[in-house]
Amino acid sequence: MNSGKDPDTLCERIRAVSRTFAYARVSTAGQTTENQVREIAAAGFAVEPHRVVSETVSGSEAIARREGFARLLDRMEAGDVLVVTRLDRLGRDAIDVSATVARLEGAGVRVHCLALGGVDLTSSAGKMTMGVINAVAQFERDLLVERTQSGLARARGQGKRLGRPHSLDPATRAAILAGLARGESLSALARRHKTSRQTVMRLRDSEQAQADG
Repeated sequence: MNSGKDPDTLCERIRAVSRTFAYARVSTAGQTTENQVREIAAAGFAVEPHRVVSETVSGSEAIARREGFARLLDRMEAGDVLVVTRLDRLGRDAIDVSATVARLEGAGVRVHCLALGGVDLTSSAGKMTMGVINAVAQFERDLLVERTQSGLARARGQGKRLGRPHSLDPATRAAILAGLARGESLSALARRHKTSRQTVMRLRDSEQAQADG
C-alpha cells in the first residue's frame, strides 16, 4: 500500500526522530538472517548493528515465548521503530501478529513490514491492512471447522470409529477386557500386557461408551 510519500523521505524522517530496530528470524540453525538484514537496509532503513536482533526459533512458536523478541521489547521505547521483512516474523498466526502489533503500538513503537510495502502497521493504512488479513484468517479458520465437522458427521454416518487408533492388537484388547470384567485393576492389567494405565483406561471407557450407545 502506498501512502503517497516518498520512501526515501520517510526513512530520513524516521532516522532523524527515532531509533530503528530490526527483528529477523529463521527456523533452523542451518539458515541465516543475513538476507533479511540486507533487505531491510536496501529498503532504506538504517539500522545500527547493535539494534538488529536475530534469533533461530520455529515460526510455530508464539511470539511471547521467543527469547530474542522478549529482549527486543525490553530495549525499545516510545518513538522507536521496528522493521521486519514479513508478517510471520511477528507471530505464529494472524491473531498472534495482531496482538504483537497492538502491544507495540501501546508502547509507542511503530512497526514497518517490508512485505506490505513498508507500511507502518500502527498507522490507519496499516490497521486497515491488518483488518483484511485478520478477516481472511478468521474465514479460513471457520472454513476449516466447517469442513472438519462435515467430515466427522460423514464418518459417523458410515459407521466409522472416530478418535485415536488402538495401540493394542485385537488379542491383547480382548485379554484386557476380560481382565476388566473379572475386576482386575487398571495398573495390574497394564503391567501384565506391557502398556500404560491410561491405555487400559481408554479401552475401558471406549467399550463402555459403545455399550451405552
